Amino acid sequence: MQQPSTDGPLDRAFAIIGYVASQTRAASVADIAAALSLPLPTAHRLIGNLEQRGLLQKAVGTKRYVVGNQMVTLSARVIGAAFRTARRHAVLRAVAAEIGEQCEIGVVRDNVVAYVDSVRVSQPQGLQFNPGEAAPLHCTSTGKIYMSRLPERTREKLCHALTLTRYTETTIVDVEHLMKVLDETRKRGWAKTNEEYVRGVVGCAVPILSPDRELIACLGVSVPVARVSFTELDRFIAPLQKAAALLSETILADNEDGVSEAVSAS
Repeated sequence: MQQPSTDGPLDRAFAIIGYVASQTRAASVADIAAALSLPLPTAHRLIGNLEQRGLLQKAVGTKRYVVGNQMVTLSARVIGAAFRTARRHAVLRAVAAEIGEQCEIGVVRDNVVAYVDSVRVSQPQGLQFNPGEAAPLHCTSTGKIYMSRLPERTREKLCHALTLTRYTETTIVDVEHLMKVLDETRKRGWAKTNEEYVRGVVGCAVPILSPDRELIACLGVSVPVARVSFTELDRFIAPLQKAAALLSETILADNEDGVSEAVSAS
């Protein structure tokens, strides 16, 4: 039986997107063509088509390419759909029940945190992150994890580019302070927030990683400070990390029933 071609236009387009997404800096057409052994005219044509569709875009002020906004949005939606399966939602339910607080899964899209699934186990108090809602990077645990994992120069540029809005008295709005917190977050591997987005609400999050240790999403908890202090958040880290490891194992695997059934959050 003849095997399907792995060198068609679609294969090459996906290869180009994959290559650009794997780079820590913007890539030129020549870089892409050389890395993928493509004729330069073919690379120009395919990259042009991807750029027209928003899947690639030129880095500001250059002729080099980065992943486009449409690709980022699509990726976040795909990740969200992958997490909203019965099997993975069950993991989220289990850790929320163990902790006794609302847990949520968030991804970064267009420089904001987008929540794709959540489970609450008690009556709503304080901040509730529900699927479809978005929050800023600089004052959420998921946002801090995302920024902390960027290359240092990219991280610094992003911190200067973001509008560091002050939401509460403890929101970090100084770039140098934020950079220091992100460096600490990178070394520690998880993040905390101390009433930085909503007064009276603290939270923490851990990364959900792919098998090659790339960040897929974050698993976090938000809780009223009247019930759990900022310092006491540390006791949630171990169960969150355990659940994140389970999610990491299942995110790229087929569901047990072979069906990606969407499950609405509680």
